[in-house]
Amino acid sequence: MKLAIFGGTFDPIHCAHVEVASEALIRFQLDRVLFIPAAHPPHKTGTRIAPYEDRLRMVELACQGNPHFGVSRLEEGKERSYTINTVLRIRETLQARDRLFFLIGTDAFAEITTWHQWKQLLGLVEFIVVSRPGHQYEVPEGAHVHRLDSVALAVSSSEIRTKLARGESVPEVPLAVMQYIQGHGLYAGPESE
Repeated sequence: MKLAIFGGTFDPIHCAHVEVASEALIRFQLDRVLFIPAAHPPHKTGTRIAPYEDRLRMVELACQGNPHFGVSRLEEGKERSYTINTVLRIRETLQARDRLFFLIGTDAFAEITTWHQWKQLLGLVEFIVVSRPGHQYEVPEGAHVHRLDSVALAVSSSEIRTKLARGESVPEVPLAVMQYIQGHGLYAGPESE
């Protein structure tokens, strides 16, 4: 089996996330892409984010309709969401011949050496690094990296939150997710910017 983990804050998930996962699925002949929203992302300290349950539900809505996409609560709870812990837990469920990938944007991969137990992480997954305009990265020794340049993450969740706070329309968000955001009053007002 070939499984890719797609972790992140997903605050909110947007069409580019879904497009990237779809492209990776095809290009690397993956069996499944598992979206894992981070409950307490370590690189977002001091940043206000939407509640975990809302972010999880938005990911579920964005993934519905693709039988190769799954959504996991693996990082639910009060602990910091360290990727190494998530990867180790998933590895326990896999067979020795299974391949585990980690889908990541260039901006996040550029900071991989700041991640908790990053050297151990490099030996546990193959990275699928997705282009993001204006971002460069170095590949640390020991990392197994596949480039995904055909789809670029040109939009960011922070830009989307700013637009939502201003009451602007946001076509970059799947319709079901947009309806959820509006129905739950997420990202409304200047405090969300």
